[in-house]
Amino acid sequence: MRITRRTFLVAIPLAGIGAWLFRERMFEDAAAASGAPRPIRVYSVREKGFIMSDTVEKTDAEWRKLLTPEEYEVTRRAGTEAAFSGAYWNTKEKGTYRCVCCGLDLYRSEAKYDSGTGWPSFRKPVADENIRERADDSLFARRTEVLCARCGAHLGHVFPDGPRPSGLRYCMNSAALVLAKDP
Repeated sequence: MRITRRTFLVAIPLAGIGAWLFRERMFEDAAAASGAPRPIRVYSVREKGFIMSDTVEKTDAEWRKLLTPEEYEVTRRAGTEAAFSGAYWNTKEKGTYRCVCCGLDLYRSEAKYDSGTGWPSFRKPVADENIRERADDSLFARRTEVLCARCGAHLGHVFPDGPRPSGLRYCMNSAALVLAKDP
């Protein structure tokens, strides 16, 4: 059973100071608990627009069968490949970078640039709806983790030191991506 977090207002006046208390509460997400796919809105490069797609839910054993050991370590256990070692850190080919786990379109080659870090870096995703972000406090620093919106795969991190106009650097692991080359 999956537990998710939601923030809501608890109507508790604080001892005559006219303030309200905001609390984060845990509850069971019935759809996630049942293991049933949930429909989400994502952008499709092929369709050139938004489509509805189901989330992808698999057991740990199913992911292990589908992925290489490196892909599994990066995407399902939030690992990081070594800099300058991945298949796409220096690729210049045109196409769409998709999630290695579920095939969701994530980044276009036009948004890719050489950040000098040794990982594929992008200015922006194909659509904000295709990724999720969450706080990552590991390694004694606050970072923002980037996940696939459809299957929850760990992709990498986003940093505020990228090129203009967004100023963002989506620093991804090659092991989390597969390039669908343009014809």
